[in-house]
Amino acid sequence: MNSKLGLVAVILWFSPLTWLPAAEASRKPNVIVFLVDDMGWRDCGAYGSTYYETPHIDRFASRAMRFTNAYAQPLCSPTRASLMTGKYSARHGITSATGHQPPQPAGHKFLPEAGPATQAMLTPESKNYLEPSEYTLAEALHDAGYRTAHIGKWHLGLTRPYWPEQQGFDVAFHCHPDPGPPGNYFSPYSVKLDGEPRGQSRAGTITDGPDGEYIVDRLADEAVKFIETNRDRPFFLNLWNYGVHGPWGHKADYTQAFAAKKDPRGEQGNPIMASMLRSVDECFGRVLAALDKHGLAENTIVIFNSDNGGNTHSNTGESAKDQRKAATPQTADWRKWAGNQPPTNNAPLRDGKGTLYEGGTRVPLMWSWPGRIKSGSTSDAVVGHIDLYPTLLELLELPRPKPQKFDGVSYAAVLKQTGSLNRTAFFNYFPHGGGPGRAGGVWVRSGDWKLIRWFGVPSSDVARWELFNLRNDLGESRNLASEQLARVKELDALIDGFLADTGATYPRPNPAFKPTTTKPAATTTAAESDPLDGWKARVCDAVVKDGVLTMTGKGKAGTAFLGHGLGKQSGPAKLTFRVRSPTGGAGKVEWLPNGAGDSTESKSVAFDVPAGEWKEIAVDLSATGPLGVVRLYLPAHEKPVELDWIEVTSKTAKPQRWDFPAK
Repeated sequence: MNSKLGLVAVILWFSPLTWLPAAEASRKPNVIVFLVDDMGWRDCGAYGSTYYETPHIDRFASRAMRFTNAYAQPLCSPTRASLMTGKYSARHGITSATGHQPPQPAGHKFLPEAGPATQAMLTPESKNYLEPSEYTLAEALHDAGYRTAHIGKWHLGLTRPYWPEQQGFDVAFHCHPDPGPPGNYFSPYSVKLDGEPRGQSRAGTITDGPDGEYIVDRLADEAVKFIETNRDRPFFLNLWNYGVHGPWGHKADYTQAFAAKKDPRGEQGNPIMASMLRSVDECFGRVLAALDKHGLAENTIVIFNSDNGGNTHSNTGESAKDQRKAATPQTADWRKWAGNQPPTNNAPLRDGKGTLYEGGTRVPLMWSWPGRIKSGSTSDAVVGHIDLYPTLLELLELPRPKPQKFDGVSYAAVLKQTGSLNRTAFFNYFPHGGGPGRAGGVWVRSGDWKLIRWFGVPSSDVARWELFNLRNDLGESRNLASEQLARVKELDALIDGFLADTGATYPRPNPAFKPTTTKPAATTTAAESDPLDGWKARVCDAVVKDGVLTMTGKGKAGTAFLGHGLGKQSGPAKLTFRVRSPTGGAGKVEWLPNGAGDSTESKSVAFDVPAGEWKEIAVDLSATGPLGVVRLYLPAHEKPVELDWIEVTSKTAKPQRWDFPAK
């Protein structure tokens, strides 16, 4: 019996399911949670992909309830902690993907009282571990007589006190640190067991397989073994896949087949991601087949989910810092098959992993329980990661643990189609980067309406909020905040209540900030003396404030541009930038190999800037030699255009990126 919560143990001991004879107790339904890492909302056929091939997932959808408004956090660790606790990340404190970092010591302050005078906002630090005092879903099921197993990525604590074995799992197959797969996707995995010299390798319970074994296949092996071993007793299998997270390992024969395939919708087309999704689909198929083989399918609740939206930003599998270094074998392999394509495309949703837009937080979610959940059904109920724990408890007829605080609500009635979900509001909290103030934000969804509040933007500035009607504008292309002030006020009050109730350590103004502080000329940095960071404004004015460059045209349409000399970069290359324009319009990138004074050999590529909110645009430059001077023309003649960052990548030099300094 678990000793964390004595009261919970007593409650569960007297529940009807714990004193039944063994033969009757064995009829308790099994539970499988199959979590995919970085799988986007549209990344399988059941959700509309016409490029990826996921036959097992799609067949599962035909016997499951498919949710169209399911949410997770923008990054993985917060979602995983919420699945285990039923709490919002603002309450449990894990707000970013930091579960592989050393745990903070006791008494650590996650929000400093003050910062440097040059820092406008104080931003909270994510907790790097799941508190051992949490009474997890695994512990609740373990104490109700279930045999429990965690297989795959954990990412909720680096050191042993925070491993899954300490959170209610009888069996665990995992390794640490674990932001991605165990070293790589193929055996040997370089994971050291207890008592072995660790060195720079990972620690955990994963063991090597035959050389070249694929970790996704190995997870299926371990899952099937657990099912077979425990087929005569109720079990809880928590299978959290390493796919499709980077650094991306894939089966080359699968990838080659997808490289010859085109998406009829013209939206997805990365053969590496397609290859990895096929492997994840096969893993899921083997789990389902094991249930069928042992006659367990009718008495097993299976949940298919993803931990955050699809990754649309990184195309190397490495961190942003590493991407700016020389190419590695990993990046070379990626570019061989996928070029500069992002991993996936979440269209029609906006943006992706790591953002508060729908592409970063809306995820696939399906539940199956034959005879109880109607096959092939769908639900548009707004549900999320915090709800899984209380929903399972109700389906299993287990009492809620009294000392456990749930933010989530049960939607068992939705699954059984015996009622609806009475939810006033659902929240998502991500106080790290992004947004106009670069201090993260929080959103609330109430009915069809979604309001984002960006931290770091004063309440006097309407840019603090973005308001969308998701029924009419799924792609979040039209911000209605300035037109619906009463609705903004109403929803913003809900956010105030959420932050207060959860005790969120949200970003706050730095009391030590001195915006007028100046330095002597001798100590002025290059960024302070040149806020454009080497870019020259022509036929326009350019001002940098709060990390955003605002460009205002001074001439005719199509004449305003920013120019920069790129002596070390040669084509072919790609220029990528994040832009926001209230009017939209035509733009182009021009390169002058012989310099700005001689444009006889200049070439250009045209593009369109959509009107509305922030948009990331990538332009391929088909140069065969030095780029020389590059000019970025933007439609700034009617209304100012904003730039968040600019990046140039090529095979001949390290990538160059300009994140304009906050002023």
